[in-house]
Amino acid sequence: MIATGLETLQFDNRFTQLLPGDPQAENFRRQVRGACYSRVRPTPVAAPRLLAWSHDMAGRLGLDFDPFQTTEAAEIFGGNRLLKGMDPFAMCYGGHQFGNWAGQLGDGRAINLGEVLGRGGDRWMLQLKGAGPTPYSRTADGLAVLRSSVREFLCSEAMYHLGVPTTRALSLVATGEMVTRDMFYDGNPKREPGAVVCRVAPTFTRFGNFQILSSRKEHDLLQQLVDYTITNDFPHLGSPSAETRAEWFREVCVRTADMVVHWMRVGFVHGVMNTDNMSIAGLTIDYGPYGWLEDFDPSWTPNTTDASGRRYSFGQQPQIALWNLVQLANALFPVFGSADGLQAGVDAYTKHFNASCLAMMAAKTGLSHEHGDDAAELANELPDLLQEVETDMTIFYRALGSVELLPEQPELSGEQWSGVLSGLQDSWYQPELVPADHRVHLQEWLQRYRAMLQMQGLSDLSRQLRMNQVNPKYVLRNYLAQLAIDRAEQGDPGLIHELLQVLHNPFDEQPDKEHFSKKRPEWAKDRAGCSMLSCSS
Repeated sequence: MIATGLETLQFDNRFTQLLPGDPQAENFRRQVRGACYSRVRPTPVAAPRLLAWSHDMAGRLGLDFDPFQTTEAAEIFGGNRLLKGMDPFAMCYGGHQFGNWAGQLGDGRAINLGEVLGRGGDRWMLQLKGAGPTPYSRTADGLAVLRSSVREFLCSEAMYHLGVPTTRALSLVATGEMVTRDMFYDGNPKREPGAVVCRVAPTFTRFGNFQILSSRKEHDLLQQLVDYTITNDFPHLGSPSAETRAEWFREVCVRTADMVVHWMRVGFVHGVMNTDNMSIAGLTIDYGPYGWLEDFDPSWTPNTTDASGRRYSFGQQPQIALWNLVQLANALFPVFGSADGLQAGVDAYTKHFNASCLAMMAAKTGLSHEHGDDAAELANELPDLLQEVETDMTIFYRALGSVELLPEQPELSGEQWSGVLSGLQDSWYQPELVPADHRVHLQEWLQRYRAMLQMQGLSDLSRQLRMNQVNPKYVLRNYLAQLAIDRAEQGDPGLIHELLQVLHNPFDEQPDKEHFSKKRPEWAKDRAGCSMLSCSS
């Protein structure tokens, strides 16, 4: 037997040790009251096969081996075996879905294996998504299909390397079983290959964990969960008290603001920002019908369920995060007893988001926000310009960093301005149809931008270096994920591995991977999985 190091993982299962669990040991669908979780074991699968592995995340856990040289990783992270010290459970939580209270939801297809002590003493929760039914599965089967699992695995790791606060992914395991899903809920179900993702995070606690207890008036348990969360997930705040609870909620609000600012920076659209999909630690969680903004359209949502209302569109994300925080504040009120600390936290979200977003927009153009608001305001005008024609957001900002705006002479000639615009036209989906007035508007903005760069004393090289630190060259474009899924469904996970490697260094040029930075091809504009997704997984 090949030693893998998996047996050396040290489990520190504080959640199940320190919080009350469901006394019912049987695994059947039910309302769970007076408990934060239910113990439940993953459902064994027919033929687990490891498809992908994040060596970066494995290293954080203290694992250093080739998981493809043994079946152990597939057996454990496919749900067929438990390691010593694992204490599997599913969390109880509720949530607002599309603005409406949905009552108990819970981990319907996610099973936490336990908390691991990683390198340096940091703690990580290991969680299998798609590992079978739990008491919270309602009418579902608790399983996941390969297409959604590939997307979750790749995006979790892509977001981390983009610098976005996120849950991580360790492994992707094919189950060897078929799962029936109606992708668009239109009466056309089909059999699809099943898979399990091992997700990793310091905590998987959500806004909904607190909401469900408050809705049931289980206030003593609500306070217990709040104080547990402060002690274990926010230990730097000190022992729980009225003051630390207020500071804790403020930090939750600020972390949430930071997360959404990063979403807006890279063009990420979550797609289903229900309160049960909001992490108490300010991490991007639950990669379902997400998408990457390709042509810059703030009203775009990848979620077909949201196509009419566009509640969770790109431009709505900051406001929805605030709405979700208000719902969390309402749930926490019985523990706080006063609205003052909760209102202060909500106000901190707005203040922090606005300031951080202005600074982020300035950074995307290479401008320094320290010289006053003019730089940020100039940068903030750019999204309106990008909406005039179909413009690829990622390519535009990366190209903007590369165009030559600051040669020796004080003014650019007409020929030089034509060259600048030519350097940006690769970001247009139909450059031949771009009207002359858009080129005029863009050149007028570029002239003011150039003057601002001169005022701040920036060279083209220094500007490019600054911009390339915040504007990625490579993101997980929707069509790339779909191509990886297509190949994986045919038994070839090679593109998953290649994309994982490329997305590990999204800000680097990687000349031999240039094709992964190209615009969305025309065939992908309206294809299911590229432009249209649902909550089905």
